[in-house]
Amino acid sequence: MRQLRLLPVLALSACIHQASAQTTPVQVPDWALPGSATHKQVPPPLDFHRPARTEHKAIGIFQGQSDVGSALVPGSSSYSPSSGQYTIVSAGYNIWYQRDEFRYLWKKMSGDVSLAADIGFPDPRGYDDRKAVLVIRQNLDDDSKEAVVALHGGGLMHLAWRPDKNQQMKEVRVNRKNGHTPANPGDSLDIGMARRIGIEKHGDTFTVWVSMHGEPMHQVAQPIQLHLDAPFYVGIGFCSHLPATKDSAILSDVVLKNAAGKLR
Repeated sequence: MRQLRLLPVLALSACIHQASAQTTPVQVPDWALPGSATHKQVPPPLDFHRPARTEHKAIGIFQGQSDVGSALVPGSSSYSPSSGQYTIVSAGYNIWYQRDEFRYLWKKMSGDVSLAADIGFPDPRGYDDRKAVLVIRQNLDDDSKEAVVALHGGGLMHLAWRPDKNQQMKEVRVNRKNGHTPANPGDSLDIGMARRIGIEKHGDTFTVWVSMHGEPMHQVAQPIQLHLDAPFYVGIGFCSHLPATKDSAILSDVVLKNAAGKLR
């Protein structure tokens, strides 16, 4: 009888704890708030870092997954073998400046790499700067050296890289709003949302590839140079661009080859 009297008390205590956790506001640093008409997002403090939360469990073709930078709200991912779709759910203020916050599905690799995926954003109301990304990075630290091909929710696409640990990102924008340029008359993609994006590592050279409407993938923009020591991490990811609000991206028909020249 003593146990029977305790059970309702324990259940009530658990409900109170759960309700308290649900109503506790998440504290978002001012620097992490997204840019708006009244607020400018700025780089994090130089000494601000959070270790990744990592699951060493295979998902599809990848060896594990991590919340790089440990966003204030934990992310998650799932894989459907029948459709070949990876659904990545993540909060995270950005993949930029000198540190990142995003959900990352990864595989350790060495040598040359070809990686490509179709991109979809299920919620059309998501933030324009949310990013579905293909990432090749040195490690899982939030300030790691890396090369990133990103497709934003608003259609912007770029190749970005962090030259060294804890340094600011640099970028080459693929689809400039000023249209075609004399030097690269075929590189303007200001004609809507890309259907498929790719990144290729050939030695220390990284290039971005695209298929806008299902045509064969082709290289756009200029290559960049970045040296990564082997082994490094290769994979796909997503960031909502909102520090404490989750969103999702679907990456499908993923091609990952341990060689250059294999994008399709």
